[in-house]
Amino acid sequence: MGRLDKGQEAPDFALEDENGNVVRLSDYAGRRVVVYFYPADDTPGCTKEACQFSDLSGRFNEKSVDVLGISADDGASHARFRQKYGLSVKLLSDPSHEVMERYGAWGEKTLYGKKSVGVIRTTVIVGPEGTLERVWYHVRADGHAEKVLAELG
Repeated sequence: MGRLDKGQEAPDFALEDENGNVVRLSDYAGRRVVVYFYPADDTPGCTKEACQFSDLSGRFNEKSVDVLGISADDGASHARFRQKYGLSVKLLSDPSHEVMERYGAWGEKTLYGKKSVGVIRTTVIVGPEGTLERVWYHVRADGHAEKVLAELG
């Protein structure tokens, strides 16, 4: 699937969290949700992004906004990552990249002039009605959580 745009319905998903519990986007109906897609647990940029979202979790909570991070890593990896850095954001596993593909967060990308296929760092804000309020592709990890928070008003 190609990229998504503001106003489109957010594709629902059912993915496992670090404890093996199934989390569905539809579980958050009536609430705003930030969903961010990242390449891998415990790597420099991904750690920075996850830590910054976690550091701002109180401010997201004040706005009644939930934050979900999605990568291909399994639940055990997510559990270690959360424990190591004291992360508060919920992390979900998409090992088949199916959800990433539906959100346009998996595909060809260029890094240092070399093309590869993988996770395209992406963030979306899903509104209470299930439509996309904002979409960012090719996100720069450092400082992004603050930008998302500012977008929420």
